[in-house]
Amino acid sequence: MTYNDVRKVFLDFFESKGHKIVPSASLIPNDPTLLFTVAGMVPWKGILQGTEPAFAPRVADVQKCIRAGGKHNDLDEVGFDGRHHTFFEMVGNWSFGDYFKEGAIEMSWELLTKVLKLDPARLRVTTHETDEESTEIWRKVAGKEAIRLGDKDNWWSAGDTGPCGPCTEIFYDFGDSFENEDDRWVEIWNDVFMQYDRDANGNLTPLPKQNVDTGGGLERWVAMMQGKTDNYDTDLFVNLIHATEDVVGVKKTDENTASFKVIVDHLRAVGFAIADGVIPSNTDRGYVIRRILRRAMRHGQILGHRGALLSRLYPALITEMGDVYPELGREEKRVVEIIQNEENAFADMLQNGMKLLDNEIPKVHNGVLSGDVAFKLFDTYGFPLDLTQMILRDKNMSVDTDGFERAMAEQKERSRANTKGTRVLWESLSDLPATDDSTKYAPVADLESRVLAILRDGEFVQSANAGDAVEVALDKTNFYGTQGGQVGDSGDLIKGTDVVMNVVEAGRVDNIVIHKGNLVAPLSVGDVVKTAINTNVRQQTARAHTATHLLQSALRHVLNEDVEQRGSKVSPDSVRFDFSFGRAMTAEEKQAVEDLVNKWIAADMPVAHEEMSLDMARQRGAMALFGEKYGDTVKVITAGDVSCELCGGTHVYHTGEIIRAHVNKEKSISSGIRRITMSVGTLAE
Repeated sequence: MTYNDVRKVFLDFFESKGHKIVPSASLIPNDPTLLFTVAGMVPWKGILQGTEPAFAPRVADVQKCIRAGGKHNDLDEVGFDGRHHTFFEMVGNWSFGDYFKEGAIEMSWELLTKVLKLDPARLRVTTHETDEESTEIWRKVAGKEAIRLGDKDNWWSAGDTGPCGPCTEIFYDFGDSFENEDDRWVEIWNDVFMQYDRDANGNLTPLPKQNVDTGGGLERWVAMMQGKTDNYDTDLFVNLIHATEDVVGVKKTDENTASFKVIVDHLRAVGFAIADGVIPSNTDRGYVIRRILRRAMRHGQILGHRGALLSRLYPALITEMGDVYPELGREEKRVVEIIQNEENAFADMLQNGMKLLDNEIPKVHNGVLSGDVAFKLFDTYGFPLDLTQMILRDKNMSVDTDGFERAMAEQKERSRANTKGTRVLWESLSDLPATDDSTKYAPVADLESRVLAILRDGEFVQSANAGDAVEVALDKTNFYGTQGGQVGDSGDLIKGTDVVMNVVEAGRVDNIVIHKGNLVAPLSVGDVVKTAINTNVRQQTARAHTATHLLQSALRHVLNEDVEQRGSKVSPDSVRFDFSFGRAMTAEEKQAVEDLVNKWIAADMPVAHEEMSLDMARQRGAMALFGEKYGDTVKVITAGDVSCELCGGTHVYHTGEIIRAHVNKEKSISSGIRRITMSVGTLAE
């Protein structure tokens, strides 16, 4: 069986058992506590916990997952064994109040032994020590005597209180070539039985509606079916490794296998994440993807490769997985462009950082690099700590991680101190002219600007050096400075042909646009620079802002005309909208709002951007933000015949550019004020 065959057999089997087969949800979860979808149950969390209604009694899918950040972190293990992945696929079937223990166990056993024809002698099962029912079912269904284990191994819970219950796990014997029993017997399936509600005193009460949540790693299943002990020896990974050999011009050997494993694993994580809408950045999930991409690039260099790597390998990923996940091909142009930009930036960063590292290595004592030097690499050149450790590991050296953490903490404290008085300091420059940002809505390429002021460590300076965290004012800019609920642009300042500053965010103090970020080369007051915004982030932010206007109109249509905006935050990957309303929305109302927004998006209505007098805008019926002050001349954004608002933000020109919208959550934030969050663009698909 090929990789794709195993996936299809799983889905076909559960479809024959009356399950609704659904496509994988996005890698970007609706759960704010998670950076990524880390397990198959994440999209169904609300249903399993009883906060959302079930749309079908039986469901099965193959869910794409990433575990590479926070507490769900397999990144450092990838490449050094045959079973760890950052990106993986989880097979699963769910019963939402339908069948329970007997049905789940019977179907598990039938699929494994009758359909996949695994040798029952190579399967071992475990149950919770209190779960007599499951133990007896295994005796009846499979003639298996289950191994009884405690809470650590065979009990699931959503937290200290709430839904919980026992689980039963199935292990497969990968053969006596493994000396370690944990490597030999590998978990391939877990059936969780959500049976009880646990209160604050630890008391268990049977749930009125009992659910089944199952999961298994598809990569392990394929290895099992193909008689392999290493997931990377299965057909999908072998094909990706062959493609990597062609790009790097080196064949895989016993000595370089780890690097090939890292590259093909990270190709999947980076490719799928960006296709789902993650933009590499210095924060949250964007930082995780940037770190994974750079780790892959470093292993390409270990193989002797220079230049583009994952961007050249992405078509091979489409060939292997594009039929099952069409978003890979649909987003190819955008994904490849984003990866190429990251690869180019990493090449520059590595070249500059290696100069510092090469100078410092001869000074190393006892094989341990100073934590201050490691932090300087991180702060100035963007070297993650693990990249520095990886480079030094090849030289039998390590890093003083305690010193690194101390330097990090000191920098954060300085940053907090500097930020506290930033606005007051800028306001104190009474002779600083207003920034000409007239090109912020239609950014001019290669706009030349002059540096008017530099703020560093709470003081205005005439010049600053590479590595300094600064705020810079220019005489003109095409960066949109944070205001009106929309986050500011990010990008670069370029002096000559070289990037001199990475702008993390453009802020605003009155009429002055402040460029906040880190210098990668010296900069002085009076220098002439070019402003280059990150166009990918700008585009997604514009989508989100126009979608916010459609969202407000949809809320007024579905709920009532008295709904008014009470605040918002428009980011590249999300919309947060606060509005006046006296009760929680029903599931039907939320769906109706989402459907209406998507109807307007699909209509591809023109979006007009017009400047006019405030009186004329009022005559047009343009909505204004509650409590906001406006000048005599205002900007009006009109989307077809459904939305007309006063707004100074950036927007698309046709609603179809938004692609899609998905309502995530709705909750109360204060008396009479609700908050709704929404994903847009590729994040919502």
